[in-house]
Amino acid sequence: MIKRALIVIDVQMEYFTGALPITHPKGHLERILQVFDAARAAKLPVAIVRHHQPNADSPIFRKGSVEWELHPEIAKRTSDILIDKSLPGCFTETPLSDWLSLHGVRTLTIAGYMTHMCCDTTARQGMHRDFKVEFLSDATGTLSVSNSAGSATAEELHRSTLCAQQMMISEVLSSDAWLDRL
Repeated sequence: MIKRALIVIDVQMEYFTGALPITHPKGHLERILQVFDAARAAKLPVAIVRHHQPNADSPIFRKGSVEWELHPEIAKRTSDILIDKSLPGCFTETPLSDWLSLHGVRTLTIAGYMTHMCCDTTARQGMHRDFKVEFLSDATGTLSVSNSAGSATAEELHRSTLCAQQMMISEVLSSDAWLDRL
């Protein structure tokens, strides 16, 4: 039996009422909640990860702000651990690695936000640490981005990140396919 853990990354109000509204794919929050509840029912270890910016006057993810708070649907659910982080990777300067070792976890299931940033970084860190990584295509989400390097729609950014993940980092699968494994 594969010992897996669900990592629920940054499901915080910043992505709903703040400066970074997640727009793709449709139904992302419902899928996250569905896999969260299924993981709990299957008695899988579940980690909730919450991001904050180290700069106290940051316009996004300011610790203690309303936007920094977990989404109420996540906040009311029970997890095995709540991990706070200040960088994109959930392994960086956090107790995640030790917690996974304590539970004998060898497979990470990634859900949450943003597909191209914290989910992508955490999946890469997991693969570098010899974990098998499952990346849930419809229980992760992103938004359109435009900056000095160019622009990408949320759909383009999501799809390209998933394609890159599938090359050798993660097994990209739908929530339904993952639920069938439980």
